[in-house]
Amino acid sequence: MTPRYPYSPIGARADGRWPAGPGLAVYVAIGVESYRPDGRYTEDLLPGVSQPDLVNTAWRDYGNRVGAFRLLEALERHGIPPTILLNTLIYDEAPAVTDAARAAGAEIVGHGISNSDSLAEMEITEERAYIESVSERIGAEEGVRPGGWSSPWLAHSPDTVELLAASGYRYLLDLRPDDQPVWLRSATGPLLAIPYALELNDSSSMIGRQIGPAEFAEMIVDEFEELLIAAEARPLVMSIVLHTFVSGAPFRLRQVNRALAHLAARTDAVWFTQPRAIYEAFTALSPPDRHLASPTTPTRGAASA
Repeated sequence: MTPRYPYSPIGARADGRWPAGPGLAVYVAIGVESYRPDGRYTEDLLPGVSQPDLVNTAWRDYGNRVGAFRLLEALERHGIPPTILLNTLIYDEAPAVTDAARAAGAEIVGHGISNSDSLAEMEITEERAYIESVSERIGAEEGVRPGGWSSPWLAHSPDTVELLAASGYRYLLDLRPDDQPVWLRSATGPLLAIPYALELNDSSSMIGRQIGPAEFAEMIVDEFEELLIAAEARPLVMSIVLHTFVSGAPFRLRQVNRALAHLAARTDAVWFTQPRAIYEAFTALSPPDRHLASPTTPTRGAASA
């Protein structure tokens, strides 16, 4: 199968700037998630707890009862527009969270129905219907269908890229092959992979790898300072991924706030933005026909059927 994106060394690309002049765009994504009590896929702080697992369920519930609101308040205080990676069950389970996100001017990115789901386990017809149902629910609640998608557990089937493009998604927040957005080949149209932090991600780093909050904050600051230098040559993207039940906890939030304050002090050199604006700006700077010579074909059937 043809690779999803061609090889391109960053030093060989043309320069350019983001709107209003900065070379570095920064977006902060907040995962707002729902988990089924009997789900195979779940995020646990204490593994191996007997059923019914009230302990890990309560830990995750903290995010939608407390953490989401504190993270939104933190971003507002630092002047950073929020991006919400949303499981659509939240509309039913915790509508105050989506109300607060809407009031904060958040961009809503499709993140599945529940975080106990995996696209990798779905047949093509089920996956097509699943992706479309997320678009329809967000469109009904927000008045506009989402332009961006982030997969639960960052899991994909061979057809996910085709199905997303066919359903009207324009950009994907799952991958970081580069410090610039990368156009993905698809038989149903191009899809832009906007850099998504796998390590500047509180779940994979502070829960998965047991990195402490202070070290996580230093990772954010160090990445920012290095990318500021690199962005003098060409427009780059930095992302930070937070989860309501992880960084919403007070002792982690204090360190995340410290890192965000460091970033917010450089508004002269940074474009604090959202993925939809990055998509529009990058499409103008570097349209897909400049990069993609040939499409791929789905491996399990015609994704656009």
